[in-house]
Amino acid sequence: MPCEEKCLRVLVTGGSGFLGINLIRHLLETGGRDIVSLDIAPFDHPEKNRITVIRGDIRDGEAVAEAARGARVIVHCAAALPLYSRRDIISTDIGGTRNLLEAALKNGAERFVHISSTAVYGVPKRHPIYEDDPLRGVGPYGRAKIAAEKLCESFRTRGLCVAVLRPKSFVGPERLGVFALLYGWALEGRGFPLIGSGANRYQLLDVDDLCRAIRLCMTVERRLANDTYNIGAREFATMREDFQTVLDRAGHGKRVTGFPAWLAVPALRLLEILRLSPLYGWVYRTAGKDSFVSVEKAERQLGFVPRYANREALIRNFEWYRDNMRAARGATGITHRASWDQGILKLVKGLF
Repeated sequence: MPCEEKCLRVLVTGGSGFLGINLIRHLLETGGRDIVSLDIAPFDHPEKNRITVIRGDIRDGEAVAEAARGARVIVHCAAALPLYSRRDIISTDIGGTRNLLEAALKNGAERFVHISSTAVYGVPKRHPIYEDDPLRGVGPYGRAKIAAEKLCESFRTRGLCVAVLRPKSFVGPERLGVFALLYGWALEGRGFPLIGSGANRYQLLDVDDLCRAIRLCMTVERRLANDTYNIGAREFATMREDFQTVLDRAGHGKRVTGFPAWLAVPALRLLEILRLSPLYGWVYRTAGKDSFVSVEKAERQLGFVPRYANREALIRNFEWYRDNMRAARGATGITHRASWDQGILKLVKGLF
């Protein structure tokens, strides 16, 4: 049976983050829910008086137990991203996920929605990527996401309904991180470098489409929700074409410029080792290659229909960045909602 939405208590982990706040807004707009946010970071959004905010770490069993009490649905968005230490990635993305799954089972939650990543596929040679393709995660983050998915599978055998979503890189309001490099350079009237020719097809995802996919997992029949799905845009062009759309919207007449991968990748690897660049292996190893998943299963079983093409998602995010530029260029950090320290790339952009 579908999960009834009326007066539904929903716990969103990572509620202060980029995906978390967009999901909370989506759930508030569609109405009828009692929402709880659990995040280690403060909840600094206007919606704070419309939800229950719990400040806590998903690695803390007591904080998780408090937040999960009475929740019929848990949407697990919190994660330690690739720029975090290996220790934090493992303890958060594996240990934290285990705490939440155990709390969901103990409290009799009806649904658990786990936000995984297409990083679990590594750097495959064949596209599109399907849900049953081999999992070969790159780095601690990719491997931790695979381990977290295995935990989800084990809890399915214990009777918990667990939807696992593998979204492509998603953009939209509040998104900074690596995409702030593109938007900031575009606004400054600069071109933008790409790894390789830019002729590769790189699928993205608008955060609004991801929020709708999550809500579908909360409401469809249990047998359909209890599965694993790729989520991505249906329409996308080459990376050169999609990124050029942002430069065109900025209006300075600048162009994207490709650099040979054989030169760019080793250079970025060295800069990463020296901690002079915010770009990590998953970014620079995949940026010059095709990277797209099939969303046919989600369309067929969940009724998921992506609304935004790559270009529309990028422009929507760029326009939010432009309109919130002062706040967006504030303190740096290593999350999707923070501007990354550009390091030596600040010098490189002078060439464009």
